[in-house]
Amino acid sequence: MKKITERWNLSFVYKLLYLILDAIFINVSSFLALWIRFNMHTSEIPIEYMTSVRDVAWVNTLATLVIFALLRLYSSLWRFASIKELVYIMEACAASVLANVLFYFLTYRTIYRSYFLIYATALFLLTCVSRFSYRLVRLLYRGNIHGAHARNTMIIGAGEACNMVMKELELSTELDAKICCIIDDNKRKHGTYLHGIKIVGGRDDILKYAEKFGITEIIVAIPSAGKRDQQQILQICQQVPNCELKILPGVYQLVNGEVSASQLRTVEIEDLLGREPVQITTEKIGRYVSDKVVLVTGGGGSIGSELCRQIVANGVKQLIIFDIYENNAYDIQQELKQDFPNLDLVVLIGSVRNGRKINSVFAQYRPDIVYHAAAHKHVPLMEDSPNEAVKNNVFGTYKVALAADKFGAEKFVLISTDKAVNPTNIMGATKRMCEMVIQMFNNHSKTEYVAVRFGNVLGSNGSVIPLFKKQIEAGGPVTVTHPDIIRYFMTIPEAVSLVLQAGASAKGGEIFILDMGQPVKIVDLAKNLISLSGYTLGVDMEIKYTGLRPGEKLYEEMLMSEEGLQATENNLIHIGKPIDFDEKEFQADLAALYKEAYGETDHMKRIVHKIVPTYHLREADIIRDRLIQESLKDDFPDVSSDLPSDFLEQGIADTPAAK
Repeated sequence: MKKITERWNLSFVYKLLYLILDAIFINVSSFLALWIRFNMHTSEIPIEYMTSVRDVAWVNTLATLVIFALLRLYSSLWRFASIKELVYIMEACAASVLANVLFYFLTYRTIYRSYFLIYATALFLLTCVSRFSYRLVRLLYRGNIHGAHARNTMIIGAGEACNMVMKELELSTELDAKICCIIDDNKRKHGTYLHGIKIVGGRDDILKYAEKFGITEIIVAIPSAGKRDQQQILQICQQVPNCELKILPGVYQLVNGEVSASQLRTVEIEDLLGREPVQITTEKIGRYVSDKVVLVTGGGGSIGSELCRQIVANGVKQLIIFDIYENNAYDIQQELKQDFPNLDLVVLIGSVRNGRKINSVFAQYRPDIVYHAAAHKHVPLMEDSPNEAVKNNVFGTYKVALAADKFGAEKFVLISTDKAVNPTNIMGATKRMCEMVIQMFNNHSKTEYVAVRFGNVLGSNGSVIPLFKKQIEAGGPVTVTHPDIIRYFMTIPEAVSLVLQAGASAKGGEIFILDMGQPVKIVDLAKNLISLSGYTLGVDMEIKYTGLRPGEKLYEEMLMSEEGLQATENNLIHIGKPIDFDEKEFQADLAALYKEAYGETDHMKRIVHKIVPTYHLREADIIRDRLIQESLKDDFPDVSSDLPSDFLEQGIADTPAAK
């Protein structure tokens, strides 16, 4: 409040100053009109003319000030004045002269005709001086302040965005940038000047002129360019040593007139992926979730929390966040309360493994739509604790899906992963089983069950980018498991938008898959991030190869060959046809798996391999299982006495298929 008051007071002072200056300049202009007309000798001015001007002065001053106010000369931001403001001044001066003419004519006062022309010219020039002097002084000042501390700046793109950024850089007191040259691929612009700065060449000349001018900052001001073009330009810019890269936000901000130097941001790793963002039909999503009760399991996680943000933005009736981790749940609760104070929000702590808790939530709130994001996702941790992966992922999904059927939810959307395709780790295998679970439910329930499968999510918990950033901040080295390992990437908002699109478009039984473009080498991401952080690979920072982790692939697949592809209304979203399997055999396997998981078996991976034949057991796991098998009297000991009581009340026999 104090800052707002200070700004208002400062604005009032500026307006008062302009008012005083204009009053002075109006009367000075009147005197100059007489003085110039009579050879710049005061003694030669006829007394009747002097008397006329003096008598009209107070009326002229008051009328002109009112005209100036009506034509926005006291409400414009003169720091950013342009041709439009110059036109305002011309109109104001013309109106002032017209008022003068009328007043002299109506009162029959003596005045010579050329007085009005000279008066108008003097008033226009003096008003321009008062309004544009700040920019002139600032320009002269900036021309003398650039020293050793100034950043030698290159701007890429000679369009409207460049024009607007240059204007603000010239006026900014905080951004000490000395613009040395401009780069643009349009050859017709080469050799021309923009605000006095030469457009020296195209992208092929970036390195040449960066060296010539000692560039330490590059601003990419081409918000309308495609991701592929931006990626290629940024890759060239990365070769400039000791140079900070900044990029202008999206083109929509240019259209809205929001582009400014303050919105320049440091280039992020997402800018180097070279893929256009997925466009989602938000109107369709809005119509679907509007006035619905929506449950998000795992709602405090990176994917779950973004799901919650986008869901509430589309007018949900009630949002229920269900998560086992209270800190994450609390964070998203506070954020949504602040951003959406009228939201009907319920935040519950609990585990999807607790069937009784899940049933009580569904019985009390009766959700229409369920987004199931709760899962154990960290591949190396699940390799060491496969039983926990099965308990949480497979049977957590099973119990939530069963409750959705029992209490009549309209749709159930499972968050799956590309690691479910021909899995080489237990986490991927459990997610494949989750897909099979919802496929089974969909065949026998009125609830529509779908899965959404996507690759690695930038910035999510456990993703590689935050790890690289921490390693760089610590001084390195940056660890990469293998020089040839590749992954598909997408941003969290894209992943969540796809999930919401699936919920809105699903008819039941589909596996939605995003066309994620070309895969990216992890080592290239590491190199790019090192460069973006201002370090030189091999000099300031090293990359260390640690070897593939247990269950880790060199590459990820998005689709099993048997599934096929079906197009949707969005050409970057496809539907994979689920693979048929024997449901009765699968139910029997699930019952045995449940016993073994809670019996803390030592050969869980071999059991999972039987259920998911595409799960590739590692040689080390096979040898380990064989040794354990030889050491045990029974492969499958009786552990029914150790089963949790809720299994007896809500067992595998309760599936819609069994009914």
